[in-house]
Amino acid sequence: MSLKPRVIVKVPASTANLGPGFDTLGMALSLYAWLEMKPAEQTTFHLHGDHLTGLPTDKSNLIYEVAQMVFNEAGVSVPELEISMYSDIPLTRGLGSSASAIVAALAAANALIGTPLSDAKLLDMATSLEKHPDNVGASLYGGIITAAWDGSRVDHIRIEPHQDLQTLVIVPDFELSTSKARNVIPQQFDKSDVIHNISRSSLLVAALASGRLDMIQKAMSDRIHQPYRASLVPGMAEILEHAVSHGALGAALSGAGPTVLTLVDRHDTRKLELEQYLIDTMSREGITASALWLDPDLDGVFVLPDQDESPFMDRVKGEVNA
Repeated sequence: MSLKPRVIVKVPASTANLGPGFDTLGMALSLYAWLEMKPAEQTTFHLHGDHLTGLPTDKSNLIYEVAQMVFNEAGVSVPELEISMYSDIPLTRGLGSSASAIVAALAAANALIGTPLSDAKLLDMATSLEKHPDNVGASLYGGIITAAWDGSRVDHIRIEPHQDLQTLVIVPDFELSTSKARNVIPQQFDKSDVIHNISRSSLLVAALASGRLDMIQKAMSDRIHQPYRASLVPGMAEILEHAVSHGALGAALSGAGPTVLTLVDRHDTRKLELEQYLIDTMSREGITASALWLDPDLDGVFVLPDQDESPFMDRVKGEVNA
């Protein structure tokens, strides 16, 4: 085993479902977290930024636990770690914060011991932790991921996003737990609703794969999860119905929410109108929210070249300002 003195990885946020692709479709977004991992004599944590406040700083931390899974899988022992993390990805907002943490930990731990595990193995491990492959697949590979999980193994195809595809996400200032958002979804569906989603999901994958941005609006219609989650995110139902008339290619709840995602043609002249409409719609419901223009991330998780010994946060600031 070639144990490195330190590894720093950069991992993107993600949006999942894209409307009808419940638990199967994900896209990486240009919002990032950075993780540094070093072998140590005693396990310590350095968590930077508002989005990591309150997370555990002992061996019950998810990053530490996931790293140990990698070491166990590879048959090596690195019991003590120094872990530093900074994140711009808000927690429990539907932007894949837990998935990005899992992928960052897997990739960092794997790189630390000489990369014995394949990306496919990391995806299987990440999905077994996250229970669905859409967010973790997107954070791992970048771009758009369509994936199927049989309970132990993931089959996936990566789609390169069209160069004109951009996203505008509206992030409300309240959290929504994934478990709560899942509990409102019924266990059974009418056959017509299932057919509706299969047809739209198939159409959406074909539209994204072939660059048919004109087909996205019709393809993003969903009857499986968004109608039931609408009550948890005031303003969402209105946005899903009317965002396209203000310049969006399509709109969806991002993951379990409460963030709302709109897909946009980056050359559209109504981008400011769309942003104002989305913020105003939330505001009418008494919800303050932030608007973020994000591009699809094309790289997925990335091990930074360790060409210097500069402190972790200096490297992060260099990345953020680059």
